Amino acid sequence: MPGNSQRKGAVRKKGKTTPAGSGGRVRRALEGKGPTPKAEDRPYHKAYRKRRPDEPGRTEGKPKASARRGPRPTGNTATAGSDWVIGRNPVLEALQAGLPVRRAYVAEGVERDSRLRDILKYAADHGVPLLQATRTELDRLTGGGVHQGVALQLPEFEYADAEDVLADALDAETPGLVVACDSITDPRNLGAIVRSAAAFGAHGVIIPERRSAQMTAAAWKTSAGAAARVPVAQVTNLNRTLKQYADAGFTVVGLDGEAETDIAGFPGIDGPVLLVVGSEGEGLSRLVSENCEVLAHIPIGSAVESLNASVAAAIALYEVSRSRA
Repeated sequence: MPGNSQRKGAVRKKGKTTPAGSGGRVRRALEGKGPTPKAEDRPYHKAYRKRRPDEPGRTEGKPKASARRGPRPTGNTATAGSDWVIGRNPVLEALQAGLPVRRAYVAEGVERDSRLRDILKYAADHGVPLLQATRTELDRLTGGGVHQGVALQLPEFEYADAEDVLADALDAETPGLVVACDSITDPRNLGAIVRSAAAFGAHGVIIPERRSAQMTAAAWKTSAGAAARVPVAQVTNLNRTLKQYADAGFTVVGLDGEAETDIAGFPGIDGPVLLVVGSEGEGLSRLVSENCEVLAHIPIGSAVESLNASVAAAIALYEVSRSRA
């Protein structure tokens, strides 16, 4: 009867008679498991793969082989980072700008419009092979970015050696001219500086490894192909490189809006010059400024506080070129 604790089986006896289905026998197997992780913390969950690469706790997880579909990727294809161009307009502009292409992908069954037709025509006319992938695979390759059915993977940029740039500048028929970037964090600014360097006959561009934009797809695109003609060197210590160039006979000139010397006539403009450009907001860092032999300014109206870094670099390069001509 209900409530009768005296009936047989109503009271659980301690010992080895605990039934298997009660959890007693398998309890040890469940100990130490802890709470179930969130979906975005499980490497093989789709929510995890949609997280941005820079989110806390993000690590590279390799999907199971059975889950792969479409073309098998190689190299750095886990996320849409510096080596990827995605979206129909960016892809078409990248192709027209002459960016180097490692692989080009088109999703199966993608809806065609005028931009996609232009992409396909350009690829056919210029011998760019297009690989077909499922939308799921393209989502995975581009890290969940809005690819609109097309994506380009660029090859890893090959940086030059700063010592080679120095040697080539010294051996050139014209006086050496090299540009160094200090804290230029916008890749479009970096690309524009590389483009100006090519336009005014500079022998190379130097960037630091840390706290600096890298030669990403955006920088490649803004340089309009100049990055293929002007060597870009990456250094671990910019101040050490400035001293090295100074010891080799270069006049190290830093752009500073508060300096007294005009960029149009600084001492040593006719000889080898290393032009140092700082960020638009902060300018040159203290140590970089101290390692500049000359600080020069670009005269501008009082209504404007400063110039964009790439614009300032272009004006300074023009003044050096004009003075030498």
